[in-house]
Amino acid sequence: MGEAGIRLGQLLKLAGLVESGGSVKTLLVEGAVEVNGRLETRRGAQLKRGDNIRCGEQRIRLT
Repeated sequence: MGEAGIRLGQLLKLAGLVESGGSVKTLLVEGAVEVNGRLETRRGAQLKRGDNIRCGEQRIRLT
């Protein structure tokens, strides 16, 4: 992850939680993704170090 961070959709794809951008959009519409305990609906949401992401039962912490 560079200084600018990473976008939510990119992270979910890199982590193998989704196969495509369309799959990301579906998860977001269904309310299946939280960032730092808050529902996130923006695929392009900018993430930074220390953020905690939950997608279904999967959890990711950016370090």
